[in-house]
Amino acid sequence: MKIIITGVTRGLGRALTEYFIKAGHTVIGCGRSGEAIFELRMAHGAPHDFSVVDVALDNKVAVWAAKVLEHGSPPDLLINNAGIMNRLAPLWEQEDREFTKLVDANIRGVANVIRHFVPVMVAAKKGVIVNLSSGWGRGVAPDVAPYCMSKWAIEGLTKALAEELPKGMAAVPLNPGVIDTEMLRSCWADGAGAYPKAEVWAERAAPFILQLGAKDNGRSLSVGGTEG
Repeated sequence: MKIIITGVTRGLGRALTEYFIKAGHTVIGCGRSGEAIFELRMAHGAPHDFSVVDVALDNKVAVWAAKVLEHGSPPDLLINNAGIMNRLAPLWEQEDREFTKLVDANIRGVANVIRHFVPVMVAAKKGVIVNLSSGWGRGVAPDVAPYCMSKWAIEGLTKALAEELPKGMAAVPLNPGVIDTEMLRSCWADGAGAYPKAEVWAERAAPFILQLGAKDNGRSLSVGGTEG
């Protein structure tokens, strides 16, 4: 299976990448950290491929997609994982520059990747698009209003996309659950340690993602199979 993942340099994206490669799939990924991308390139050669790309920049995504698709087939699975968390504070204390940066990464970044990869999937009338959502995309909490807003947007964007896809394809907003990552520690500090590490999570999440198909189009799912 050919799998494209954004945000592969750390956290959930890195854990999924390692799992999928170990399972025999081909992974094409991107991330913003040049050092981490270099490490992935050294660890995993062709047919895998990793590039430094900021998904918030449409022109950069366009170049990346053109390179990936030039001589290759459409992806079987596209996972929009890249995202950032806001600084913890009430909404009225969130600075415009920080708010815009989050919107660019968490919402526009997903749209940019869809814009440049999904047309070839639609032409082939096959493939699954998984957009990482959150429990905060279906509920809310204080001090994370921008992040909640971005993940609620992903839920709506993905469900609308699902209505536009040809029969046989699927777009799924997926809540990964609570995982001990750098992002979670920025919110809960040491409290994040009560939850599984990304590598442990991937052992359950990756097989779940791999079995998604047309039957799941437009469904808000959570790792483990519960709908919410």
